[in-house]
Amino acid sequence: MAGSTIKTVHDIFQSMEYGPAAASSTATAQAWLDHHSRSLGLFIDGKFIHPVGRQSCSLTDSKGGNVCSVVCAVEDDVSQCASSAVSGYKAWSGLTCHQRAKVLLKLVSVLGQHGQCVSELCEACGASCSPSTLVRLLQYYSSWAQLRDTLISNWTPLGVVAVVVSDDCSLYSLMLKVIPALAMGNSVVVVPGQSTAPALLLLAQLFMGAGLPAGALNVLTGSDVSLGAKVAQSPSISYITYSGNKQNGVTLCKATAGMSVPVSFSPFIGATCPFIIFESADIDSAVDGVIETAFKKKREVHWVLCVQESVLDTVVARLKLRMAGMKCVGLHSDEDRVLVDAAVLAAQQQGATLVQSCAAPPTGSQYPPTVLCGSVPSSPFVISPSPGPLLPLMTFRSNTEAVTLGNHSPHGKAASVWTEDLTLALETAKSLSVGSVWVNSHSVSDPCLSVSGHKDSGTCTDGGQEGLYQFLRPSSSPSTPLPRSFPVSLDYSKFGTTASPTVIPDDSDPASAPKPYLQFVGGKACKSVSGCSVAIQSPGGGSVLAYCTDGGRKDVRNAVEAAIKVQPGWMKKSPSARAQSLYSLAKGLEAKRKDISTSINVQSGLSMEEAEKEVELSIIRLSDWAAYCDKVQGGNLPMPQSGSALSYAEALGVLGVILPDKNTLLSMVTLLGAAVATGNAVILVPSEKYPLPALAFIQVLQASDLPAGLVNVISGSKDQLTAALAHHSVIKAIWYWGKAEGCQFLQYTCTSPLKTLRLFCQNDAGEDGGKDWCHSLVLEEMWRNAVQWKSVWIPTA
Repeated sequence: MAGSTIKTVHDIFQSMEYGPAAASSTATAQAWLDHHSRSLGLFIDGKFIHPVGRQSCSLTDSKGGNVCSVVCAVEDDVSQCASSAVSGYKAWSGLTCHQRAKVLLKLVSVLGQHGQCVSELCEACGASCSPSTLVRLLQYYSSWAQLRDTLISNWTPLGVVAVVVSDDCSLYSLMLKVIPALAMGNSVVVVPGQSTAPALLLLAQLFMGAGLPAGALNVLTGSDVSLGAKVAQSPSISYITYSGNKQNGVTLCKATAGMSVPVSFSPFIGATCPFIIFESADIDSAVDGVIETAFKKKREVHWVLCVQESVLDTVVARLKLRMAGMKCVGLHSDEDRVLVDAAVLAAQQQGATLVQSCAAPPTGSQYPPTVLCGSVPSSPFVISPSPGPLLPLMTFRSNTEAVTLGNHSPHGKAASVWTEDLTLALETAKSLSVGSVWVNSHSVSDPCLSVSGHKDSGTCTDGGQEGLYQFLRPSSSPSTPLPRSFPVSLDYSKFGTTASPTVIPDDSDPASAPKPYLQFVGGKACKSVSGCSVAIQSPGGGSVLAYCTDGGRKDVRNAVEAAIKVQPGWMKKSPSARAQSLYSLAKGLEAKRKDISTSINVQSGLSMEEAEKEVELSIIRLSDWAAYCDKVQGGNLPMPQSGSALSYAEALGVLGVILPDKNTLLSMVTLLGAAVATGNAVILVPSEKYPLPALAFIQVLQASDLPAGLVNVISGSKDQLTAALAHHSVIKAIWYWGKAEGCQFLQYTCTSPLKTLRLFCQNDAGEDGGKDWCHSLVLEEMWRNAVQWKSVWIPTA
């Protein structure tokens, strides 16, 4: 057309100008916020609500500009949300697996349409998350939603799941819990952090548009993580899972102690992770990886650089070259600058030298990327790193010393290992006590990777098939567990300190008294350090059947010392060797069948026929565990990018098990077998009400070929021994069957150091919510409780 100003494609190509942008088919983040008048309400029952009289908190961007405000929920909102979640669960779980998968897949296309809006909103709130990573999450877990009844047919959804995160948690970490919970058929109540709240509210609206039933996803915004404790008070909540920094997680655990709702913990924010460079590494690539992960990416974790001495000079020279000209990094506040200056001064006083990209400005919330060369593991800035672009550098000589440095931190989130020697890489990966190991790479994440937080980095598994089980329960367990209990007034410092009035000195026993039962510590039957015994009466409370030792804190200490010596070697034994030991244990139980049947008959009042049947089931159960040893061991995971991802099931370490009153022998061998078959050492505390079957089993343990100290049996006051196990730093996990006060004490106490807890509140009749010890599914349930998962990522060209 004459006089037209529209340029042709050829004209644009010749001038290299950008063509006209395509008109956006969706609203931008600013338009979406304006539509809500920049005041976002709660998302309950599939819609936004703005309750009257609620406080609100404002969210600002990195430049201090106002983004929006969110409502602070109160208890009335929590009640309304819980009621909506129950209705949503009925509707969502009532759909078929195929129907749920279709909803999640539809969300993929919805995110494709609104991805720009989600991305802009995340960036504005400082919760950056690529829509492509959310799409990958939805694609992966929609397939698990499709296959749930096929591949996980013996498990059913929990019900209403609460997901709580801290303010510094990323949107991806939040959705890594929300989407699998929905995929398994649960409804979800989310308590997001301030930075993730706007993006999550947008996603909740998109979820409803994709066909998610009203109430299946609810969002309660608030000023802090204490809102999560209010959510836990609702009897509708079946499970709480937390992600974020440890301080808020500890607060949540203590606030929910005694509410009879399980809480899992993923405190990965602020963890210290080793970056290990061996002399066989590609130094240029390794240094590039250090610069990128330590100084260029938003850091949820703190890195510690560990370099082999033979290549230290080369690595430092490359670091200086790569850091030259790098700009200062902005800190969150002037208070952070004070902490950074204090850490640098402490490092210099301890002899460390600085490698900096430029001189540090005298004041202000800016600081240059800095490497602290010559750091030592005991330095405060290594153990508790300060905020800011600081990277401690330590050296090692041998491979063993590298693993020791890598395991020095109380955290166990991840590690990056650099070497061209594949054998060395795999040996190091197996020896590091972390959930993820990246070989010649760093920060690789994918939903197919099953990752457990080791040590102080978590008590649950996220990602992969294994991460689904935290949102499921065995189909053999009842849908209506014991009634919820509520916290009682408890002096945690005095729990378990009251002596039992039935305790009597051993030397006061008359000659005609029944022979005392001994405890089993370090492979030997022995008396308690206290030298006292407890009278065990017949079921009717009449005659004294026997005397058992009254164990205490010193007995637990001795048992843990024996267990920690033998457990690493037992864990390294081949699965077939562990299986043979369990088979021999089953044969030993068969040889003592009559004696142990008699102890069950006399102690619990069961008929001799019922007692013999329980012994027979226990023999079979030990044989089952022997056969289980080499059957489930992880494997190779299908990654969407080039490379190999390996998944390992590893032992937890030393377990403390307070045994139930129900099916005393069968429950004991089930729990013992789960611990031993997976490579753990165990300290058993027999039922205080019916201890004789477990104490009679000591004869079987003495005749077995299990290493001395692998299995220990300590009888006595349940509360006293529970307190001793809870306060011992080496114990990695506690399985507890007992009263509500004991559950409350453990959940409140076992946060520092963090312990994995499996708590079952028993009533006076010994019922623990209906666990069927005769059901075969209990093997898989307890096996999953006895292991932690590690993923190893090995890239290829």
